[in-house]
Amino acid sequence: MISLQPTKGHLLIAEPSIIGDVSFNRSVVLLADHGDQGSIGFIMNKPLDYFLADLIPEIETEFKIYNGGPVEQDNLYFIHKVPDLIPNSVEISSGIYWGGDFAIVSKLITENKITPNEIRFFLGYSGWDSKQLNQELEANSWVIVENNYKKNIFGKSYDTFWKEKMIELGGEYMLWSNAPENPAYN
Repeated sequence: MISLQPTKGHLLIAEPSIIGDVSFNRSVVLLADHGDQGSIGFIMNKPLDYFLADLIPEIETEFKIYNGGPVEQDNLYFIHKVPDLIPNSVEISSGIYWGGDFAIVSKLITENKITPNEIRFFLGYSGWDSKQLNQELEANSWVIVENNYKKNIFGKSYDTFWKEKMIELGGEYMLWSNAPENPAYN
């Protein structure tokens, strides 16, 4: 049974039952949009082995790149919490914004006027067709929770984020918090 309805700004926590799913195993997804046309989100806890400078050499910085999801992985996306500095951004919720003028983002980074705690970059995104996310929720692939971190979500440790959410959910989820990522390693 679904307790919360998918709403932009909520978090989707991957159920332990989707172990083996390459894209979403142990994922925490920030839902950036949800409506009749479908849903879009970004995986918050799957860093890649790339930095922004690896993709855009003229931006010499150590900003980490995250795997946003399996859709359009050749495109760079970003979310941030500084809409006063980045024009044309769209609010997701709770002071978190999506997109904006990338030329200005580039300039802000070059001038050290924006930090990794204010912006996060993703290759790709997580996407669902109009009814697909609801079907996955009914199949118990995800748990929806409020984003209690609000815009401070950027400061969450990616390597313990899913485990922390399992502990917060309690009950049977607590058992999964200490399970190895790959059960074969047990």
